[in-house]
Amino acid sequence: MIGIKGIASYVPVAGVDNYAQGAKFDKDEEFILGKIGSAFLPRKDDGQETSDLCVEAANALFANNPGLKRESVDVLIVVTQNGDEEGLPHTAAIVQDKLGLPTTVAAFDISLGCSGYVYGIYAIKGFMEAAGLKNGLLITADPYSKIVDPEDRNTTMLFGDAATATWMGEDAPWHLGKAKFGTDGSGAPHLKVSDGVFFMNGRQVFNFALIKVPAHLHELLAESDLQASDIDAFCIHQGSAAIVDAVARRFEGEPEKFIKDMVETGNTVSSSIPLLLEKHVLDSDWKRVALSGFGVGLSWGSAIIYRP
Repeated sequence: MIGIKGIASYVPVAGVDNYAQGAKFDKDEEFILGKIGSAFLPRKDDGQETSDLCVEAANALFANNPGLKRESVDVLIVVTQNGDEEGLPHTAAIVQDKLGLPTTVAAFDISLGCSGYVYGIYAIKGFMEAAGLKNGLLITADPYSKIVDPEDRNTTMLFGDAATATWMGEDAPWHLGKAKFGTDGSGAPHLKVSDGVFFMNGRQVFNFALIKVPAHLHELLAESDLQASDIDAFCIHQGSAAIVDAVARRFEGEPEKFIKDMVETGNTVSSSIPLLLEKHVLDSDWKRVALSGFGVGLSWGSAIIYRP
């Protein structure tokens, strides 16, 4: 049974003061913290590539888990839509070399955004169990600073750069329970990149999250024979403070269990859920946690993780 054995992260120290950005766009503190949710947005150095962020997170994982050896890694998956240079070769291959992993490792990318972590943990679990593999790394790194226009008030105040590395393996303290997924490609125009620049229709994305996510979580709980009271915490994608708050209210079941933590990170895309797990869940005494990622695609995925 493959599960989550550990998570480590890399969040750049340098970044952007969102209060300064807010002043530029005539946005006050109430808007910055109440709607956006982030006072500071970490940014990678100009000389750093996506693979470098991946390597930083993976090296932190190795340092924190002496039992995980580089030569024992069987599979490496990188979740990103903003890979190195122009995306060829795949970023996972570059990370394999930079990390010094064996050439026997399977390495590939998954092109998903904010739903990518939920998809990723099930993709790597299925791959490992089908092939009889023992140790896997799932890395998330999607630096939107590469594509966001700093003059676009709808996006530049939202996104922060970060990377996470999750150790997937046997005898794990956290197991993967039931999961549900969805895709609606008709919403593709609402979140897209054209000529290297990111565009987002914030109102459409907000409405999508509010309609889809609470209902999806209720469906997942019903199919798992669980009630909201059986869940210790809800770790959903940290799209913005407004989205997390609205989803929690619409869910109508112990909204205080929805974790909100993005003041110093912003929206880190596929890294937002594992950042929450690393900080709030892995060392807790909680028994059952619900996850939900949603965004570009439009794509969404929800899951239950639990201690056996």
